[in-house]
Amino acid sequence: MCNLKKILLAAGIAISVTTSALAGPLFDRIKAGESIRLGFAAEPPFAYPGDKNQPLGFANAIAIQALKEMGHDNIEPVVTDWGGMIPGLNAGRLDIVTGGMYILKERCANVDFSAPIGRFGDGLIVPKGNPKGLKNYADIKAGGAVMVTGAGYNTISAAKSEGIAEGNIMQVPGPTEILAAVRAGRADAGVLPFLEAHRLATHESDTIEATDPTAMPDWTFNWIGLGFRKDDDDFRQAFDAALAKVIGTPEMLAAVEKFEYVRENLPGDTKTDWVCANR
Repeated sequence: MCNLKKILLAAGIAISVTTSALAGPLFDRIKAGESIRLGFAAEPPFAYPGDKNQPLGFANAIAIQALKEMGHDNIEPVVTDWGGMIPGLNAGRLDIVTGGMYILKERCANVDFSAPIGRFGDGLIVPKGNPKGLKNYADIKAGGAVMVTGAGYNTISAAKSEGIAEGNIMQVPGPTEILAAVRAGRADAGVLPFLEAHRLATHESDTIEATDPTAMPDWTFNWIGLGFRKDDDDFRQAFDAALAKVIGTPEMLAAVEKFEYVRENLPGDTKTDWVCANR
């Protein structure tokens, strides 16, 4: 199983370590000339680092457009593991987290989420031909199959809610390890956001395929938001006002098209408060 940090380093992607002193609310940091530390993991196409550590992916693209609408362009990308984003945010090492993070009730207790930036569902990757006929959680449970997903992913609680035993849920750092577990036969199916499942299946079409995401339960469809510290609610409100001017515009859709985000992924009129209460 590959180590995410080793993969990033081998690809020439530096793992950023901020040296800025821990500061107060984000507006105070900005007034003091500090950068806005944008935290994300290697989770394409949601958010990931480029060859020179530049923030790529549609979540980063939308965040940067909204920040520019606010007049902010002093942005420092900070790459971390998926599981380190919320702890890093609340410890004051990060100012905003992107990463394609679903707005979920348990996360809303610890994160001040922006307005939704998109609506998405999860999917499965399975060996070519789908020999066990797995299309959703019910199939995994009925077949006693082993699924693999990412540590900290919403799919862990979703699988348990659908009755899958904890012993049949393998947790690994991220997409690279999910793919490796399925290819090696250690897991019967990988469960992850459908955009990632589709990307992996496209690149590994000889051995892997993605199942139809509409076979997953309706309640598992989720909205993505950007995360802020609770004490930065004033900044988050200003950010949301800027985001409202950006989301769905031709310029925004053009910027995210290369990251597989399409008009059908727009969040609609759904509000963060409703998502926090219902997901």
